[in-house]
Amino acid sequence: MYYASFGLLALVIHLIINFNILKTPKSKSSILQWRYKSFLNAVMVYYIADILWGFLSDLKILPLVYADTVIYFAVMLLSVLLWTRYVVSYLNKDNSFSTIMIISGWAIFIFEIIILIINFFYPIVFYFDENVDYHPGTARYVTLGILMILYLITACHTLIVALKGDEISRLHHKTIGFSGLMMIVFIVLQAMYPMLPFYAIGCILTTCLIHAFIIEEHMTEHSQALNSAKHMALTDSLTGIKNSHAYAESVKTIEQRIKNSELSDFGLIVFDLNGLKQINDTFGHEAGNQYIKDACHLICEQFKHSPVYRIGGDEFVIFLEGSDFENRNSLIDSFESQIEKNKIDGTIVISEGYSEYNHGEDDFQSLFDRADKKMYERKKALKAR
Repeated sequence: MYYASFGLLALVIHLIINFNILKTPKSKSSILQWRYKSFLNAVMVYYIADILWGFLSDLKILPLVYADTVIYFAVMLLSVLLWTRYVVSYLNKDNSFSTIMIISGWAIFIFEIIILIINFFYPIVFYFDENVDYHPGTARYVTLGILMILYLITACHTLIVALKGDEISRLHHKTIGFSGLMMIVFIVLQAMYPMLPFYAIGCILTTCLIHAFIIEEHMTEHSQALNSAKHMALTDSLTGIKNSHAYAESVKTIEQRIKNSELSDFGLIVFDLNGLKQINDTFGHEAGNQYIKDACHLICEQFKHSPVYRIGGDEFVIFLEGSDFENRNSLIDSFESQIEKNKIDGTIVISEGYSEYNHGEDDFQSLFDRADKKMYERKKALKAR
């Protein structure tokens, strides 16, 4: 009963931490998930065989305890085979290491089946004496030694690979590497103490470790997906700069800074493209889109250190702070000179209006309205020439 209690505890923990994976039907599982689930099922059967062995060895029923011992070894090596298949899918690398893992898993499993068959005639794996007491054989230690070599090679390879690659790849290799090292420790203990369930303890700790790394991976992937979705939601698909949603969020931040008296040196430029409607009507919307992209590039090149927002079809806004605010006059003069030249050359013409924040007097709307008014004055002046 004392021996079986470890298996019972391992089985309960196994079911708790892997419940969601174990209950997922095959039709809704990917190949990776299905292989991991197969591995978990084999480990679960191993725990059950280990639990039964504890009870049956106490009852001294030789045929049953012998049969259960055979199942115990067979399922243990089946779980190793399924583990190698899962590792190959999990690492997602089509290389010589993957081939070695698959071949090793099958070779060790077939070897174990053969020696278990031989054990019926010659007790090389284990035997029971007349008191139905268990005695390990030489082949048992050979099996454990082979497993140690497999886990050691796996751990060394994956931990070395974990030093390079992207974040997810490093996480995958560290997962397998550390789980392999953990299994080596408990295989050594199992070899030293045959009557204690160290291998079962190693299995549960290893599956807990893998589970923890998988959860961390899911959190990392979820965070990356959220960041990617947020970036897409705040990015203008045509120009690649910040869009109206990002502008609205920035306006809220600026309004809060104004309310908290945290904003001092700050300016705003409103831009509007001249002639976009004529280009769309004459050459089509594809030419109009190219005109918008070229105009956006011109604005971004001139004001390299300030966030640029596309807030409408042909409307852009820049918040000037830092070095661009300090150099605002020269930057605006340079921009207007370029526009004057473009108008003569018949290329991109952009009207702009600048307004500077008056501390203690302005709110954001009044700041924007002044800049917008100056932009229309500039547009009118450019058209009049």
